[in-house]
Amino acid sequence: MAASIVKSLRLLADATRLRLLLLLEQAELTVAEIQEILGMGQSRISTHLAQLRAAGLVRDRRAGKNIYYGPAPLEPTDRSRARLREIVQASAGEISESAQDRAALSLVLRKREDRARDYFNRIAGKYGRSHCPGRSWRALAHLLLPLLPPLVIADLGAGEGELAQLLAGGAKRVIAVDSSEKMVEFGAASAREHGCKNLEYRLGDIQNPPIDPGSVDLALFSQALHHAANPGGAVVAAHRILKPDGRVMILDLLSHGFEQARELYADLWLGFSEVDLHQMLAAAGFTDVKIAVVARDEKPHPFQTVLATGRKAV
Repeated sequence: MAASIVKSLRLLADATRLRLLLLLEQAELTVAEIQEILGMGQSRISTHLAQLRAAGLVRDRRAGKNIYYGPAPLEPTDRSRARLREIVQASAGEISESAQDRAALSLVLRKREDRARDYFNRIAGKYGRSHCPGRSWRALAHLLLPLLPPLVIADLGAGEGELAQLLAGGAKRVIAVDSSEKMVEFGAASAREHGCKNLEYRLGDIQNPPIDPGSVDLALFSQALHHAANPGGAVVAAHRILKPDGRVMILDLLSHGFEQARELYADLWLGFSEVDLHQMLAAAGFTDVKIAVVARDEKPHPFQTVLATGRKAV
């Protein structure tokens, strides 16, 4: 361990590697995205990433044609690495380019979201007429059965609002949030048409929903989390807007290998394993976490749907 720490400290003496680590603490990035942020050549960035990965400070994850880089997972007992991470974070104030890097990172992540938003804007009004992974009534039934009205519910990543309208039938109030302007427009019009007076649509990001902290009883993601640039951040945001003893419910795809989903459905993630979901919920502060596979699609693709729930401590 000592040799690893010494090597890590030597690596941290380089300002470029510090900038890289500060960026990757905020979001997983591809080499091309890092190039855009730092304005450096690919070979230089790849060299720095290889050194950081060899030292155990960075890990990579393949997603289709892309390789994403992020911070290596930190074991709870690894105090030395935890202190190294604290050093990296503390260095931000001494790196003159930090503010510029943060602004460039926001722009790159916004471009990612814009690509997904464009997809949903194009299909607004047609969403329920085409196949979308995990959108089965059987899966929705598993989501709805545990609910006890009247509740204040946040439907995060609501799409056209089909589920939000179902929930509004028994809920005290439903706040539907989506980042697609067209989806919000279509959903709001549909809610008015069906007389859903307790359903409000809001334009916003599920990683920072426009909902007051501690104001909802239930936060749910129905086939929305795999569209989030930062799923863990979205789960943390759900924890923030929940009242004490409030619940979160995540209905999403189990990990799969259908790469075409990235192009067909604008998926950023090919589902999540049960371990992934448990770790996200636990890291966000949820207790009483329960996870189960609740549906399996046979055609046109063998997707499985997983339901994860958790509770915010009082």
